[in-house]
Amino acid sequence: MKFQGVLFFPVTPFAPDGSLDEERLARHIDSGVAAGAGGVFVACGTGEFHALTAGEIERATRVAVETVGGRVPVLAAAGGPVPVARDQAARVARAGADGLLLLPPYLVGAPQRGLVRYVEEVTGASDLPVIFYLRGTARPTPETAARIAALPRVVGLKDGIGDIERMHRVVRAVRAVPGTEDFRFFNGLPTAEMTAPAYRGIGVELYSSAVFAFAPEIALAFHRALTDGDEALLGTLLDEFYGPLVALRDEVPGYAVALIKAGLTIRGLDVGGVRAPLLDPTPEHTARLAKLIDHGLEVVGA
Repeated sequence: MKFQGVLFFPVTPFAPDGSLDEERLARHIDSGVAAGAGGVFVACGTGEFHALTAGEIERATRVAVETVGGRVPVLAAAGGPVPVARDQAARVARAGADGLLLLPPYLVGAPQRGLVRYVEEVTGASDLPVIFYLRGTARPTPETAARIAALPRVVGLKDGIGDIERMHRVVRAVRAVPGTEDFRFFNGLPTAEMTAPAYRGIGVELYSSAVFAFAPEIALAFHRALTDGDEALLGTLLDEFYGPLVALRDEVPGYAVALIKAGLTIRGLDVGGVRAPLLDPTPEHTARLAKLIDHGLEVVGA
């Protein structure tokens, strides 16, 4: 799989009765790909993976594959208990995805060898290439990360921990393994733009952008500024858009997803609210988000 530019993690729209809204999902994904997404990760963290049934993940993946039509890679998520994750992986493969984002095992901590075993067992459920998400209970040492990277079908690691020193050691340990020249690393922190310059410095250039889901103009302008070394625009966006967005996000647990859905509704695509245990933003927070979006668009001249 080839990735470039900004990676798109669409939300999962819900109809008024709470069901998966496939038509709005297709519109959402199509507009993101048309805007310039470098890859689509459907039914993942921003897509409320935690709240979807296995059937909904499969349906969302099928919608994404049909909508994208081969323009960019499409990946979907699996995770949690091994039997559940294996079933999800098989469904994602059946729906035609190009790859799998493997989330951590559920709740239980495990020894390092157990993490390797987890990835081995889940990746055995399909022939899909796999990116393993480091976060929560999945915290491999650099040595374990290198063992996971050497497994068949594992093609990437995505960091959601945020320990730059640890991730730098992971990158170096994996790169020391022969045959990992094409192995990919991803910055998977919430609002990844805030840490993108730092991650770029340790060789992690790819990142997922939740902002792209509702304001691709801002996300793409940031990515161009990062790539071109436009420190002035980077600084302005970090100080006047991304920084305040993170401050708002951190006021309520779950806003890393809920604000994205609210942003889409503000921009004209009503994707419904979030499922429990998350909460939709308050009117005050929604108004603050709308002002932030307007200002970000003004900064980038959109």
